[in-house]
Amino acid sequence: MSALKIKKGSTSHSAYELRDPNADIVERHTLACIVENEPGVLARVIGLFSGRGYNIESLTVAEIDHTGHMSRITVVTTGTPAVIDQIKAQLGRIVPVHEVHDLTVEGPSVERELGLFKVSGKGDQRVEALRLADIFRANVVDSTLESFIFEITGTPEKIDAFADLMRPLGLQEVARTGVAALSRGAI
Repeated sequence: MSALKIKKGSTSHSAYELRDPNADIVERHTLACIVENEPGVLARVIGLFSGRGYNIESLTVAEIDHTGHMSRITVVTTGTPAVIDQIKAQLGRIVPVHEVHDLTVEGPSVERELGLFKVSGKGDQRVEALRLADIFRANVVDSTLESFIFEITGTPEKIDAFADLMRPLGLQEVARTGVAALSRGAI
C-alpha cells in the first residue's frame, strides 16, 4: 500500500488540492472561423463538436467574400479553459479553416442576434404585448386580428428577456438566428 508523502512545511494535506482550481470553471466563448465556402466544411466543423461531446449554444454561417469564396462561421460554445483551448486547436487543424478567433479573449466585441416572435392574444394582452415590444424596440413585421410577429435584435440576453415577458402574453413560436459577432476596433 502506498501513501502520499508530504514534505515538512508543506501546506498541502491532500492530493485533491493538487488539481487545477480553474479545471471546473465553465466559460462561454464566441469563436469566429474564416473558412473556404465549399461543400462539407460546416459538417466537418459540427462533426468536431459532436464527435467530442462539445456543446454548441449558437451557430451562424454565411458567405462573406463572394469572389474569394470565403465564409464566416460563428460558434458560441461553453467549456472549461482546457476544453476551449482544445476546440480552438482542433478547429485550426481542419484544412479549409483559414483563421480561428476567440472573440471572448481577444478583446471587446459586439454580439447581436435577431429573433422573430409570434404572439397571439386579444384585449389587454394584445395591448401589453405592443407596449413591451415598444420598450424593447421590437418591430411589428406582421399583424392579424389575433396575432403579431415581432422582430427584435440585440444581445442574446435581451432576446431571452423579451421571450420571458412574451410567454404569459401568448407567445406561440420563436425563431432565432444565433449570434453574429465582430471584434471592436480597427483590426
